[in-house]
Amino acid sequence: MSQLFRPGINNLARVSLLAGLLIAVIAITVIFVWARSPYTYDPVGIAVAQPVRFSHQLHADRIEISCQYCHTSAEKTAYAGIPDTYTCMSCHSQIATYSELLEPVRNSYATNEPLVWNKVHDLAGYAYFNHSIHIAKGVGCETCHGRVDQMPLVWQNETMTMAWCLDCHKAPEKYLRPIDEVYTMGWEPPINQEEFGLQLIAENHVSTEGLTNCVVCHR
Repeated sequence: MSQLFRPGINNLARVSLLAGLLIAVIAITVIFVWARSPYTYDPVGIAVAQPVRFSHQLHADRIEISCQYCHTSAEKTAYAGIPDTYTCMSCHSQIATYSELLEPVRNSYATNEPLVWNKVHDLAGYAYFNHSIHIAKGVGCETCHGRVDQMPLVWQNETMTMAWCLDCHKAPEKYLRPIDEVYTMGWEPPINQEEFGLQLIAENHVSTEGLTNCVVCHR
């Protein structure tokens, strides 16, 4: 009975299997590295264009308007909130009333059509974040959002990756501040940050057990 395949075919099959396995390993490695590379993050440090050229530097620094005046629900809910046109016009019905830059605000106010702002910090749908619990435990706005009081237009200051979040959840003492300093930009701890943070963990009843549990952020 004649052979259907030559003996060399066995070697070819082995080489093909090894090559396929090698290609699969390389592909998985490339995907893994790419997924964790800066190329997949939202652009850090790049200002996001908005329908109105709103300057946090002007409002938060020069005029010293507190974060919570505009982001009213940050202390109460998961979402910090975006001010509606009526909030803007509470000042701008009297200030800079004819500014061309504020034309979209005036149109929104007149037509009752809300302004559509572009997201700067756009977390994935599978990641849960609650502003209120972080503020209640002493995580400052600046910790995640950077020095917004120095931003003419806001940009994403941190990568917002899971690894970045876990750095804080593993050692919150490195980042906590007094609750009455949550909105303070440029705050400095009175003593060593980690030592002071451990004091705040006790004072503010911060439960550090389970902070790295998957269900904390993935619900």
